Amino acid sequence: MLEAVKYLLGAVGASGYGSKTTAEQVTESCPDLISITAIITGATSGIGAETARVLAKRGARLVLPARSLKAAEDAKARILSECPGSEIIVMALDLSSLNSVHNFVSEFESLRLPLNLLINNAGKFAHEHALSEDGIEMTFATNYLGHFLLTKLLLKTMIETARETGIQGRIVNVSSSIHGWFSGDMIRYLGQISRNRSHYDATRAYALSKLANVLHTKEIAQRLKKMEANVTVNCVHPGIVRTRLTREREGFITDLVFFLTSKLLKTIPQGAATTCYAAIHPRLLNVSGKYFADCNEAWTSKLGSNSTEAARLWTASELMVSRDAKAAFDPLNG
Repeated sequence: MLEAVKYLLGAVGASGYGSKTTAEQVTESCPDLISITAIITGATSGIGAETARVLAKRGARLVLPARSLKAAEDAKARILSECPGSEIIVMALDLSSLNSVHNFVSEFESLRLPLNLLINNAGKFAHEHALSEDGIEMTFATNYLGHFLLTKLLLKTMIETARETGIQGRIVNVSSSIHGWFSGDMIRYLGQISRNRSHYDATRAYALSKLANVLHTKEIAQRLKKMEANVTVNCVHPGIVRTRLTREREGFITDLVFFLTSKLLKTIPQGAATTCYAAIHPRLLNVSGKYFADCNEAWTSKLGSNSTEAARLWTASELMVSRDAKAAFDPLNG
């Protein structure tokens, strides 16, 4: 109850920020980002668009990958109208397609740009059961597996950039407190909903994908530490924000629910604050493998803190991105 009251009042935590802090406020004291290159997925609307706008305002070069190049060009135009000198590169990327992720990374590498920040922000809530072209349940494929592969393929560039520039690289995975709603065997359930629509529950599938984001953060942080790479990774819960994530269910009921819960909702600038905090705030230098909410370190679910599950998911993910999802689902269920 006390935490809920603090949230509603916008009380600040140890970081000096709280639920009412905006992305602009959290970046006011940060160094100029003129030497920083950032890739931000899902930057055409909502929290991603605000994150991109604020980082551009602070001087960063942006790479905006998107399924819709028109939507990305529109987002670029909006940012340039406010920050005319910004360098913004629009590129094609469908995170639900492993082939598209490979193509994006190849194209990005051909530009020979440095990479300091990778913000895995894009999200999807599939109300109806669907599979990706690779045979993976669509919400999981988009929210987690595409980002897993994207991060894996870009990591070498990030490590090299950090070594050459002396600037610590940062990866930010945007998750949700909803990750705590999932319980059970992750890999078994993913196999079930990727093979049989009768097992599909949209909310549980979304919670699974967000739990995977949390566990990905935990595992890759350990791997980066062992490699002695000057790159950190953290996970964030942006808060409850009305964004285009609900676009498949616009209408009276959705509007009524959001109206009734409006006091609990964050604005989009408030929702982007924790992402920006994790991405560039000096306070988080050398901080890795953590989970943040309202710009302060927070607790994950019990399953989200399970190192064995994190390692197990990593192994399954490696198999899935190698185009052998069946191998990922079956032997690990053993």
